[in-house]
Amino acid sequence: MSTISTALRNFKEPTKEQLTQIFFSLPSVGSLDGTAKTSAQEVEKMDINAVLSLGVQGVEESYAGKLHIMSPYLAFTSLDRKSVRFTIPLSTIRRVERLNARAGIYALSLSTWHGQKIIVQLTSLRPTADLFCSLLRDALKIELQRGQMKLVKGFVKTCYSEALVSTTSTVADNEREDGSLISEEKADAAPRESTYHGGLGLRFKFPGDPKKLREASKIKLWTIYLREHGRNLTLLRYPQCTRLVQVGLPNRLRGEMWEVLSGSMYLRYSNPGFYEKLLDDNKGRTSTSTEDIEKDLHRSLPEYAGYQSEDGINALRRVLQAYSFKNPELGYCQAMNILAAAILIYMSEEQAFWLLEVLCDRLLPGYYAPSMHGTLLDQRVFESLVQRTLPIIHDHFQVVDVQLSVASLPWFLSLYINSMPMIFAFRIVDCFFCMGPKVLFQVGLMLGSPQAILKINGEKLLQIQDDGGFLNLMRDYFASLGDSAHPDSSDPRARAITKFQELLLVSFREFSVITDDMILSERRRFRSEIIHSIESFAKRSAIRNLKTLGRFSKDQAGLIYDALYKSMCIIPPPAATAPAPVLFNTNDGNEEKPETRIELRTFQYFLSEIATWARNEKIVMNGFQQRVDREIAEHEFIDRLFFFWDTSCRGALSFQDLVSGLDGVMFNDLMENIEWFFNMHDKNKDGFLTKDEVLTLSESFLFIFRYEVGDAYLGAVSRFMTNAFEYGDTLLPQSESENSNDGETSPRPQIESNQPYLNLATFRMVVLADEILESFFEADLSASFRLEPVPEMELPVSNSGLLGNLWSTIATDSNKKIFNTFTDEIGKTIGKHQVIHRPSIGRYTKLEEPKARESLLTPSMRKSPSKASLTGTSSTTTLVTSSSSSLAVDVKAEPAKALPTIPDSASFAPMVHAVNASLMERTPFAIDDAKDDEDESDDEFDDPDNDDQVMDEVDAFLEAHDSGLTDADKEVANDLLHAEPVK
Repeated sequence: MSTISTALRNFKEPTKEQLTQIFFSLPSVGSLDGTAKTSAQEVEKMDINAVLSLGVQGVEESYAGKLHIMSPYLAFTSLDRKSVRFTIPLSTIRRVERLNARAGIYALSLSTWHGQKIIVQLTSLRPTADLFCSLLRDALKIELQRGQMKLVKGFVKTCYSEALVSTTSTVADNEREDGSLISEEKADAAPRESTYHGGLGLRFKFPGDPKKLREASKIKLWTIYLREHGRNLTLLRYPQCTRLVQVGLPNRLRGEMWEVLSGSMYLRYSNPGFYEKLLDDNKGRTSTSTEDIEKDLHRSLPEYAGYQSEDGINALRRVLQAYSFKNPELGYCQAMNILAAAILIYMSEEQAFWLLEVLCDRLLPGYYAPSMHGTLLDQRVFESLVQRTLPIIHDHFQVVDVQLSVASLPWFLSLYINSMPMIFAFRIVDCFFCMGPKVLFQVGLMLGSPQAILKINGEKLLQIQDDGGFLNLMRDYFASLGDSAHPDSSDPRARAITKFQELLLVSFREFSVITDDMILSERRRFRSEIIHSIESFAKRSAIRNLKTLGRFSKDQAGLIYDALYKSMCIIPPPAATAPAPVLFNTNDGNEEKPETRIELRTFQYFLSEIATWARNEKIVMNGFQQRVDREIAEHEFIDRLFFFWDTSCRGALSFQDLVSGLDGVMFNDLMENIEWFFNMHDKNKDGFLTKDEVLTLSESFLFIFRYEVGDAYLGAVSRFMTNAFEYGDTLLPQSESENSNDGETSPRPQIESNQPYLNLATFRMVVLADEILESFFEADLSASFRLEPVPEMELPVSNSGLLGNLWSTIATDSNKKIFNTFTDEIGKTIGKHQVIHRPSIGRYTKLEEPKARESLLTPSMRKSPSKASLTGTSSTTTLVTSSSSSLAVDVKAEPAKALPTIPDSASFAPMVHAVNASLMERTPFAIDDAKDDEDESDDEFDDPDNDDQVMDEVDAFLEAHDSGLTDADKEVANDLLHAEPVK
């Protein structure tokens, strides 16, 4: 059993529009049920230069940037693409007014659901601004007609930020300092009813000590920010937002902020009730994914109290199963359980489901696929960045043969959750959702830099000689992240700085050169190398999983795999499915796993790569070029062969079926090939061919010999039909005539065309009566199946850069066909166009043909009623015309290009084993234990200066942000704050 995937070959670089959607965290185009929006619901996408200002003077500066309308969302980003950004659903906009400003100033005032006022000055030409306003008006009308605006009120009630900023809310009175609910203190207490969503932490407490984490101060700062800059669906991300995220999100807001920053909130908002319906529709359903999920449930953060109870385990099970039902091709992969278990501490099941969707589909594509190609690609990128930025560490690891990926692969795969204390890992996750995947690389590089390890561990790193020593050193370092970075300092503020705070701060400062564009560029650079390595590894695995190779060697089986893989890339088969359930299980409890099977159309392409007669090859010469055009041949003989090899009667062939089928014909001798050909045409397997099957067999001969030079093969088929009916009639039982007086026997009885007529022995005798057919079965049939190296398939051309876009637009298959057709027409005009069909067998290259052998029947036996009926009903079988008029040449097959050396991917196996071991064995850190309020009595955490300490840490992340405006532009923006709407 083997699952063969060609998904890596189908990868296409995201377009500019898709990159914009990813940047703004927008859901992909199209609804979840697969139905696309109608043209009446679509509004043209557009962007325009604009200046953004808040409606409250003195709160924030004005920023120049671009305003995008991508229905049903309105988005903005500053010119530097990092200072200011927002994504707002159009359904949350309550009023749009044009402001009465200075002459030549075109400005709009947007009022959102939460009462905030956004002023946008459109700085493009007047016609462009009018067009943008027209599109915005149309998009708002569509949202109103869809009734989406009515859903906002109910949705925002599920967000904790609504209760947090409310001056009349009493939620804080019912919560502990860490954010968990007081009503859940007793084990037998009923869960507290609330409209806003929350995770397991509400009941089982959140990791860490809330006083050391300064939860109260963080909540106070976030409350102020959310009141002035919107919240949940209408959050505006100014520089202060990014700095607050870098300091660490408060426990109670963390789940909601993850939703907003990642964009999964927009999926939950636009698909209400989808999660519950998905679970109801698939209730009781089992699959390979659900079985794998059950194995990993109790290995998902077992040290957390929530997963020591059935409630936590059941919630984790439902989220993982729901995702596997929604994405059956991906299903479930190890490490998904770690991510889902972590986010369920802070999020409800529905929130966690949509966040998992965004993680696997957009933020970390390919990380949790069966091939883990996304993870392996990023590991290659990470190693390249280490070599570029930390050459000393890279060279030392090369000398002692230490694999950096042994440690770094689990970091990326679990977002550091499984490698360091959770309270620190969650802060990295905060930054990951806010700033993107580059955070994983920046923190990883900092962990490998001298500032992070050599400064703390001296010469220990340079003394490492193996992977185990490296892992132990990293484990010890992670365990000390909560210690003071400056324990001997006389300044109490310096002593309060932990190693983790210093690690994070230096990561973002020293490795700020690591940008999203750099990571995308490096991924494009190494994608081809990783794809070839994974394909090579998958090929060896598929060959190793074969039940039998037959008489093939492993190299020959590899050639079969190459032809199969190429055909699957050209004509993709259906997704791998598990075998159908059976009433009686005879496999001793070992359930068969899903395997890849190809259908008839893919098989036709595969056979055209293997068998010479299964393709139409034309040598075209037109005076400008000489080329070989290859087309897939279609005939009943190929269909018959497909079902002949389908021994399990599933209507599709596996890799094992193809190997066994080819083994049954490529190594046969004369008699075995005759029997094989006979059995393939014996439809009911009764050991006899009917007259109709004899005619079908003759048509198979004509199909195979259709392009042979001369009339030798045509004559052989004609003699075969004559002899077959002569011999068949001769061997029919004779009946004595009752009225016969001269002792002669009566004519043999006529039989129906669907009655048994010709047995194997007679068929063998007919074949051996003809020299051409005998040589065909003795050597040519087996030789027509040729295992040759398949030329390397080119990967999709990258669309990056001007030349990449130009070449990908020009060098298309349709353009090549147009060019060939054009040159052919010119060749016909000047009289230099020639088309030569390459023969399938090629034994006879002259018009001379061997003579037929003498018939084995006596003259009296040659009177055959079937032969007479055959000539009388010649319309039953259509013979091909003589090919003597075609040009006779001896065309030799062009040698295939040898495959280039593929990087050895055997190293992936130990890497994957190491990942599995590290993911399943998480080091327990005492610092993650949830603390009660009364557990800590130190007065140092009750100091009112805590807010100042948090702000000091916030200011440490302060960067220079360019608003992109001159002083005059800022003056205009400030004037707009007091402008009145146009009457």
